[in-house]
Amino acid sequence: MIPLRDTQEISTFPLATIVIIAINAGVFLIMLFQAATFNNPGLALNNFYLRYGLIPYQVTTGNYIVPSLRPAWLTIFSSMFLHGGFTHVIGNLWYFWIFGNNVEDYLGVKGFIIFYLLSGVAASLTQVAIDPLSKVPIIGASGAIAGAMGAYFYLFPRARVKTLVFLFIFFTFIEIPASFFLLVWFIMQLSSAFTSFGVAAGVAFWAHVGGFVFGFLAAMIIKKTKKDKGEIYYGY
Repeated sequence: MIPLRDTQEISTFPLATIVIIAINAGVFLIMLFQAATFNNPGLALNNFYLRYGLIPYQVTTGNYIVPSLRPAWLTIFSSMFLHGGFTHVIGNLWYFWIFGNNVEDYLGVKGFIIFYLLSGVAASLTQVAIDPLSKVPIIGASGAIAGAMGAYFYLFPRARVKTLVFLFIFFTFIEIPASFFLLVWFIMQLSSAFTSFGVAAGVAFWAHVGGFVFGFLAAMIIKKTKKDKGEIYYGY
């Protein structure tokens, strides 16, 4: 299933969402252009991932196995803006656009930026906690984006998503509850996380799980706080 758009309207311009998308896309293109200037672009990209990607072993032990951004915990943030290919970056940012702008509409620009970064941190630390001695660099914005998806799941239970569904060689468009779409997505990530445990899967499934859970819980706390304070939210 591929989400195409959601039915949840926004009342404010999604400035933070667009800026985050632009930064991720810009970093990816700059990385490709820089790599193209080397005799071996593939090796140059690999070195880039090793330098700015999150390597759990370096964070948990303080020992550096490759020339890397120091101190190692800084890579928790730098890794959030790296992607491994066009499919990776386009898929991530497309999901972020569909679900992120609504969460920004609820939290406001500043609140959403903080939320996005904290979701990425929570996602990364979840992956590190599960496999603390891994020497494989973790890259991608999917953990932070999963946080936005988790928040959307809680904040907009009545929203619906127009989805492209493939049926063997055929495809069709259906509109399904966003909560169902996101729940299926989360179950798939959780299932993949358990089945790939201890295996070099190539995807940080636990980061997806951690980000989603963080986003859900954060949205629950924020919404409850707003109700307790009796605040009226205008989206600024």
